Amino acid sequence: MNDEQKLVVAISSRALFDLNEGHKIFEEEGVQAYCRYQIERENDLLEPGVAFPLVKKLLRLNELGEPRERVEVILLSRNSADTGLRIFNSIQEHNLPITRAAFTNGSSPFKYVEPFGADVFLSSDPNDVASTLEAGFAAATMLPSNTRKPGSDNDTLNIAFDGDAVVFSDEAEQIYKQKGLVEFSRHEVQSAKRPLPGGPFRNMLAALHSIQSEFSVDESPLRTALITARSAPAHERVIRTLRAWNIRIDEAVFLGGLPKGDFLRTFGADIFFDDQEGHCDSARQHVPTGHVPNGIANTKR
Repeated sequence: MNDEQKLVVAISSRALFDLNEGHKIFEEEGVQAYCRYQIERENDLLEPGVAFPLVKKLLRLNELGEPRERVEVILLSRNSADTGLRIFNSIQEHNLPITRAAFTNGSSPFKYVEPFGADVFLSSDPNDVASTLEAGFAAATMLPSNTRKPGSDNDTLNIAFDGDAVVFSDEAEQIYKQKGLVEFSRHEVQSAKRPLPGGPFRNMLAALHSIQSEFSVDESPLRTALITARSAPAHERVIRTLRAWNIRIDEAVFLGGLPKGDFLRTFGADIFFDDQEGHCDSARQHVPTGHVPNGIANTKR
């Protein structure tokens, strides 16, 4: 977690707003046509994108209890400052307290994740996400979702994570992929009292835990869940790892390989992070989903 004791979320303009029409013009007609399109419409309000409801709920955390800046959202965009004017106009019209941004005019904006002190980068560009993860920072590709509203219908922010290669390293998942379920289970039982190494989203989970600590469990505006394909007896190491990190997780679901979508819908996730594309495909039928292309499951053979 960063030194200011707040959660800093960097987000791309295409994850925050629906820029599909403009992006299609960029791909089919080129950058000049795209620039004309955006400048001509710079006073037209952009519609919310897939991560917009999540951002609204994150920023609302600053207004609760003893108000303070618990969460900061920073815009990282491949637009130029000129074409980005429409984006900032829409930010103001939607009443989002986002004041910091980087416009890179076509180059990858991931390089600004570190100097902005971001704990996570949410983007619609898989290449930017992969570069961010390779640089050692949490990132996820926001996938098109079949949901048109936040995963939960109330004001509570619900964030769900997969375990291996997301919150934890993919140490155990490597054994499963290379040696099979029996050897994986044996290894996890033998290693049950040895905490797992942290994965890319450990710091984000720690930041969320810090925010939760300001509220009682019953009154917390934020709930977290671990939705994992693990099952007993491999559950023990996960529980002991979180205990060693002194991180509270509100709900833990050990699925033993069952599809995750229905369980995420039941939890009411506003966002779910997973490293495996198959799990993401199941999840995004029900809740907004971020693919984390990290670890052995994403290694090209």
